[in-house]
Amino acid sequence: MSAKWFKKTGWIYVPVSAIGVVTTLLAIAFCVTVFIAVDRNSHSVSDTLYGIFPYFVSVFTILFWIAKNTSKKD
Repeated sequence: MSAKWFKKTGWIYVPVSAIGVVTTLLAIAFCVTVFIAVDRNSHSVSDTLYGIFPYFVSVFTILFWIAKNTSKKD
């Protein structure tokens, strides 16, 4: 792959191409949807946090892996 989607800035990866932006927005949209679905059925803040934690960690781990493998090497 010659096209770079992300650029490492400190500890985070910033999207530098359209596909990087789309990937990031899809991850955020998924997390918002999960939050709304879990929060609708929870009775407390801790219920919500316990419900969203596995999804958020999984999505952002995959996003970090994609960013790491498609980033510009400075």
